[in-house]
Amino acid sequence: MRESSSSWVRNRNTVRHTPKTLGSISQSMILGVLVLIVGLIYVTQGTKATGYDYQLSEIESEISELEAKKEDLAVERARLTSLATSENNDVAVNMENANVTGYAE
Repeated sequence: MRESSSSWVRNRNTVRHTPKTLGSISQSMILGVLVLIVGLIYVTQGTKATGYDYQLSEIESEISELEAKKEDLAVERARLTSLATSENNDVAVNMENANVTGYAE
C-alpha cells in the first residue's frame, strides 16, 4: 500500500462534526426552571417551619393552662388541709359556734 501525504486517505471519514450546543434561549429557559424549582423548595421549607411554629405555640399554651390549673389545685389542697388540721385541733374543737345575737345601732 502506498501512503500519501494528502488529507484524502482511504477508509477515513472526512466529515467533521460540530458539537451540538444549546442556544441562548434554551439556556435561559433552563436557568429559569432551575430558579423556579429552588424557589418552590424554599417556600415549602418555609411553610413547614411555620406549621411547626403553630404546633409549638399550641403546645406551649396548653402547658401554661395546665400549669395554671396545677397552681389552682395546689391552693385548693392547701385550703382543704388547713381546714382539716383546724377541725382536728384541740383549741378549735373547744370553741363555741358564733351566733349573731344582734347588731350595733
